Amino acid sequence: MSKNNQEIEKVLTRGVVNILPAKKGLAALMAKKKITLYQGFDPSSKDLHIGNWIGIRKLAQFQKLGHQVIFLIGDFTGMMGDPTDKNAARKKMTKEQARKNAEDYTKQVGKTLKFTGPNAAKVLFNSEWLSKLSFEEVTELASNFTVQQILERDFFQDRLKKNKPIHLHEFLYPLMQGYDCVAMDVDLEIGGSDQLFNMLAGRNLMKALKKKDKFVLTMKLLTDPSGEKMGKSLGNVININDTPNDIFGQIMALPDSLLELGIELLTDLPLDILEEKPLVVKKKLAYDVARQLCGEKQANSAQKYFDVTFSKKSPEFKTVIPKGKLVQVLVEASEISASEVKRRIVAGAVDIDGQTIKDPSIELKGGEKIKFGKKDFYIVKE
Repeated sequence: MSKNNQEIEKVLTRGVVNILPAKKGLAALMAKKKITLYQGFDPSSKDLHIGNWIGIRKLAQFQKLGHQVIFLIGDFTGMMGDPTDKNAARKKMTKEQARKNAEDYTKQVGKTLKFTGPNAAKVLFNSEWLSKLSFEEVTELASNFTVQQILERDFFQDRLKKNKPIHLHEFLYPLMQGYDCVAMDVDLEIGGSDQLFNMLAGRNLMKALKKKDKFVLTMKLLTDPSGEKMGKSLGNVININDTPNDIFGQIMALPDSLLELGIELLTDLPLDILEEKPLVVKKKLAYDVARQLCGEKQANSAQKYFDVTFSKKSPEFKTVIPKGKLVQVLVEASEISASEVKRRIVAGAVDIDGQTIKDPSIELKGGEKIKFGKKDFYIVKE
């Protein structure tokens, strides 16, 4: 196997769940010509997180092989909100909110993708074509799908069973995302395995409208031990623009069960390092991610900070918080909602004077040392 074919095989294997219609066909196409590929990111937040970065890293791997990468910002689809895996409709955003959230995206992604120089990645916004479709055109696009196809999705079935509403615009989301690949005339779309339905919608539209066989590549997801994706709603998000100390510390706080996925999806380190002790592997993972996102000097500094602050069991309880009800005090200190603080307390995320507590009704009397999560340390005012 030639070196180029070896590199193609590596890109199409590591972290990949499936390639449709066939991995062999995509590999042959990549060996024959430089393909155009993309992944879309809806700007639901100002910060891209480590889960988004999995796809960004994969795009960068294709870019290094000379292929044309498109970083698509879904400012139009972001206004509607992807219903995938949601038990209720997302809150709708305005176009202004979507654009505001995405203002810093290229700076964040620029740590991994190249937007200047030879073979620079393109940045596109899907409002450029979706906002221009007429009602007639949308109706014609919709004729390529059936209600039964959309309703087969697990989360819609769950909502029906619980008598929760399914809004019509949520039905149209796969159509909108699917039209993106038609508008850009790409060869390949990549995304998380949870996006398979939406990506296949695009494959169907590409066949119907352009008679073209678009490839779909699905990536593994970085999930917690319960199988949930890491994200803001679960309070375990790691943003790619966090400080080096925070990135290193948050990765060190991940459960050992995530090490294999972390090494495979977030680094290019050899997988045989997983044979080493978990703590050694976790430090290598934390260092490598911090290095990629912040630079080698900052990664070294973050590792030293972690060793002093956490490994030697000497957390600094410098932030003083007032007496009062535990939930309200933590809400004010962390700027997290009361319901989320209560959930984390019940889940065992709060230690008071070295003891894990799960009672949200506790009253703080003064002098207590509180550890909230893995990196927030407070001392209650006497």
